[in-house]
Amino acid sequence: MIIYVISLEAAMIDELDFFNQATLRICSSLDINEVAQECLTYFKNYIPLDGVMMSYYDEKNEAFAIMAIKSTIPLNTDIKTIPMPMEGPQRFKKVKETVRIFNQTEEYIIPMTMWKALGLVDKSSLVMFTWFKGRRLGQIDFFVRGRNQYTEDHARLISLLYNPFCIMMANSLQYQEIVNVKELFTDDIRNLRRELKQVSDNEIIGASGGLHEVMKAVSHVAPLTTQVLLTGETGVGKEIIANRIHYSSPRKDGPFIKINCGAILEELVDSELFGHEKGAFTGALSQKHGRFERAHQGTIFLDEVGDLSPSVQVRLLRVLQEKEIERVGGTKPIKVDVRVIAATHRNLEELVRNGSFRQDLWFRLDVFPIHIPPLRERKEDIPTLIHYFIMNKSRELNLRVNPELAPGSMERILAYNWPGNVRELQNVVERALIRTRITDPTEPLIFDEFFLAPHSPANRFLPEPGKNFLPLDQAMKQHIQMALEMTGGRIQGEGGAAELLGVNANTLRHRMDMLKIPYGKRKNNTRTLKGKIDIAH
Repeated sequence: MIIYVISLEAAMIDELDFFNQATLRICSSLDINEVAQECLTYFKNYIPLDGVMMSYYDEKNEAFAIMAIKSTIPLNTDIKTIPMPMEGPQRFKKVKETVRIFNQTEEYIIPMTMWKALGLVDKSSLVMFTWFKGRRLGQIDFFVRGRNQYTEDHARLISLLYNPFCIMMANSLQYQEIVNVKELFTDDIRNLRRELKQVSDNEIIGASGGLHEVMKAVSHVAPLTTQVLLTGETGVGKEIIANRIHYSSPRKDGPFIKINCGAILEELVDSELFGHEKGAFTGALSQKHGRFERAHQGTIFLDEVGDLSPSVQVRLLRVLQEKEIERVGGTKPIKVDVRVIAATHRNLEELVRNGSFRQDLWFRLDVFPIHIPPLRERKEDIPTLIHYFIMNKSRELNLRVNPELAPGSMERILAYNWPGNVRELQNVVERALIRTRITDPTEPLIFDEFFLAPHSPANRFLPEPGKNFLPLDQAMKQHIQMALEMTGGRIQGEGGAAELLGVNANTLRHRMDMLKIPYGKRKNNTRTLKGKIDIAH
């Protein structure tokens, strides 16, 4: 049996036992975070140790992507990628050692860059450079506070575990790829279940009333492959109409993929729409199929297409013209057979005139336009909608009975102009039912609340007698500003404007930028809303 002496610790170490016990911990999980924690707990008994960091070398972007970091001392763990300095890649490629000691970090540009980014410079580290089947994977940093903490004895001890660590890193990267694929399938299954539920549950109220002309147009275009442009105010039900078109078409057995173009960060739009190749950018650890590729032989629904940036509009136009996409970082085109249904609450013709939307893209999308009228123009549908929402939401809330409307409530509801359209009506009904559930489920529903109060802020949208309605963008701008006033300018988090409005915080910021609404804290001098205000999704 081999016995090894660590001079610094004056401790006798059975190398074989150390190797076996350490390997058990290194191979204990496919979750690299768990492995890092196990290594920190075990190795600090043998070497000076405050933490362990495992990183993947992104060769294409010449950066380190942090896979896991466990530390007993504070670090800037929000950082996920660390770009290498200009001369770093060349130096990194020349490294031949399996384990190197860095007792004077500032003397070496690569570790100095990494540890400055993490907020720890005055430290020592043992760095293991991992390879697998001729491919450089990355590195594992064992670090401790203070200088000159590591010796050749420590380096030799850690080097015994070179092969287990390399295999672990390779397995973790492959496992992450499998997880990504699983998430993709899970997302597809989730979408499919949601669509099936919508097909079975979402009856189109007003098909024989205020939406008669809309449904007639749907019946004409659904059997074809023609591109459709749905227009109408926020909340009128454009997504439901898109559902009906797809599931009434020959493509009904194919995928129906939705994407809200206004809710995606600019830098992520290309990856979401067209996918990316492994290593296309920092953090792209595996190949990803975009929404168009996933919609092959089916339908893609581009909601809020008017919010796309000019650069993305160019690439979308190419897809519509050529019927092919190219993944980010890819070099070969991929043919896609996809029907496009686009939707917007904005006036694309006006956007074309002011230069913010491409005319050729508008022509491509506007093959068969369908305008969905706002709720105020089809009030004959409101009673049916009210009863439909009461029935469905009562079931969801486990109410024993479906409450009736209080006398005079329907008249008040019909007198309101519903700037948030069907979605706003649904929200109001649900809030009334929740209050009823808390008090007495047998009591009739009384819509005595914010939206229906005669002098409420919501009625800022209502025109004075003899005056026209506000333009939609202006009304939305006022709506957002009102929410910001009520939250003191806070956008995200509990009680923030995004929660109040019922939208994602990134979506709200995007709308604020588009409508030129300034950021910043405001004095909150208005009562807090109970519930959510609904705007565009």
